[in-house]
Amino acid sequence: MKDFHLKIAEAARALGVSPSTLRLWEQQGLIEPVRTPSGQRLYDAELLDRLKTIAWLRNEKGLNSVAIRESLAEEQPPAAPRSPDISAERRDDEMPVGAKLREMRRKSRQTLESVARATGTSVSQLSTFERTSQGLSVTALHAVAKHFGTTIAILSGQASGEDRASLVRNGEWTSWPTSSTGVTVHDLAKGNRLMQCNRFDLAPGASSEGSYQHEGEEFIYVLSGSFQIVLDGDQFYELHTGDSFYFESKRPHSWRNLAEGTTTLIWINTPATF
Repeated sequence: MKDFHLKIAEAARALGVSPSTLRLWEQQGLIEPVRTPSGQRLYDAELLDRLKTIAWLRNEKGLNSVAIRESLAEEQPPAAPRSPDISAERRDDEMPVGAKLREMRRKSRQTLESVARATGTSVSQLSTFERTSQGLSVTALHAVAKHFGTTIAILSGQASGEDRASLVRNGEWTSWPTSSTGVTVHDLAKGNRLMQCNRFDLAPGASSEGSYQHEGEEFIYVLSGSFQIVLDGDQFYELHTGDSFYFESKRPHSWRNLAEGTTTLIWINTPATF
């Protein structure tokens, strides 16, 4: 079954409420529908489930908006009848990264609110990423993956397979989700390996959007463009075409593209903990 989205009038009709009620719940912070570029609200299967629970808490339990928000965050109320699982018919290795994270969150019985609090992201960002596999920075995606005890490489399918030899033709890379600032990461080696080998294409203005750290060591080689990496929050290094850099991954690090055009890097982590 493919993912679907309802417009506000359709969602209101499905719940037996008015569109103004859905707008009120949004103003009260109970829901965050997806917005199209034109500003139109869209409601998917998961959000419709949440709306059903809100309606049940309001009509059957008589809770106000504050109590409803607390109940949703604590996962105390009985769940309203759920819509069919939109990912159930897909094999795990065929699922987009966002759908994989949604499955992991549901299986661990965590709400979007609890994951957002634990990872320093927002509910709207997580909800959008689960639906589209877009909208998170590299730093945020790393934090979410770590929260679920996995890595971005595993989620993107890089850390799978048993072959020792790996041939990846030029341009035939598998890729991670493009970040919110235009960071595109391509896998240069397939399978579960000691080295995580990637090509980073950084659009103008692209950055990590914050610092992160993990186990291991890293090597960067600049194929083209200009790049800045910051270690420990106060050590700034500027790299240009042909420059390379090596550092310990446990040191908090952030980075950004300094060039007016695309900057391209070869980036290797060992072991594959990112």
